Amino acid sequence: MMIYFANYTILQSITIDSFEKNNIPRTDTRDIERKQLRVLFIGTYPPRQCGLAKYLEDLVDNYQGPYGIVAIDEKDLKPTTRNYSNNIVFRLKQNDRETYYRVAEMANSQGYDVVNIQHEYGLYGGMCGEYIVHLLATVRKPIIITMHTVLPKPSEFYLSLTRTIAALSTRIIVLSPVGRQLLVDLYGVDETKIAIIHHGVPDVPFTQTLTEAKQKLGFDAKRPIMATFGLLHRDKNIQLVLKAMKKIVEYVPNILYLVLGQTHPLVKLHEGDSYRLELEYNVTTCGLVNNVHFVSKYLDDKELISYLSASDIYITPYIHEEQYVSGTLAWAVGLGKAVVSTPYLYAKELLAHGRGFLIPFNDHQALSSTIITLVQNQEVRDAARRQAYKFGRQMIWPSVTCDYENIFRNTLLYF
Repeated sequence: MMIYFANYTILQSITIDSFEKNNIPRTDTRDIERKQLRVLFIGTYPPRQCGLAKYLEDLVDNYQGPYGIVAIDEKDLKPTTRNYSNNIVFRLKQNDRETYYRVAEMANSQGYDVVNIQHEYGLYGGMCGEYIVHLLATVRKPIIITMHTVLPKPSEFYLSLTRTIAALSTRIIVLSPVGRQLLVDLYGVDETKIAIIHHGVPDVPFTQTLTEAKQKLGFDAKRPIMATFGLLHRDKNIQLVLKAMKKIVEYVPNILYLVLGQTHPLVKLHEGDSYRLELEYNVTTCGLVNNVHFVSKYLDDKELISYLSASDIYITPYIHEEQYVSGTLAWAVGLGKAVVSTPYLYAKELLAHGRGFLIPFNDHQALSSTIITLVQNQEVRDAARRQAYKFGRQMIWPSVTCDYENIFRNTLLYF
């Protein structure tokens, strides 16, 4: 199948068939099985504040072998405004096409065994992030790409771009089974090329009682607490919870809803803190100032774990049905929370088999009745918590990183 991009002469001779994986193992298998693989990771990285930066930080912190990181800087960022740690070997400029070739040359010439690319369309330059194709087509090492977004209803351009990315990658990692199914059914990717590794979560002991966690934060041990966390933007749909709170407080007057996290940096560039300010205004006008609290800062792991450990219920009221992964939902399940969510793709998958509770999109009445039921029925709440925590044990970062390393090694064996 031929793939054409008007902007790319480099792709005019590329076919998906020409990138089928090699099924013949190498002759130096013992050396590969014994050595610590040197990996070049490519993605956003702290101090940049976004979910993928946190994901890559956790991944490399748990990786036992040698590695380097290529950090992606957003367009128009002045290099002097961000100071990275010493494990950053290069800074890829989002809209500078030449830096993509320089990263490829680094991967080819500096002793790396494999390359892992953390992929979101918006991270890379060009239309829909198409500049990544230059990098993929130039690297001569095994490329394992982690796809944090798989669109279920792509435009023709996204469809063609994603097929090209898949063709140029040696292996593809997705974060849920629905992602793999979309790649196979919609994008025509060979199923054997795709691996599933669940989103990583911290390893936190399960606690039956939340008393100590609440008291550490200065909350009454008997006060019911709900939470939502993550970088704030309109798609979080926090306003749905505020609508539901009007009914909830009639039955649970002392309930507290924590909105954890600052405005997303990219959103703040365009509209400032307008969304958070709108939410705070609604809280005031609805008489909920004693029941809703905003923690408007970028929370580190320790702070997040403290707040979630004190929360009886976690809520993801998101509006986009096609969302195939959510790091915040993964955290909530991994920490054994009773989760209430709208039925986007990832939520339907992760909260199945009694691991959580789904409500229809934008239905504040269903949300309020579900919350009231859970607050009043600890047995139902705890049953979901135990099921969630049990499932989440496969998602702790040491396990996730081990899965990554196994894929790196297996990919190199057949490259």
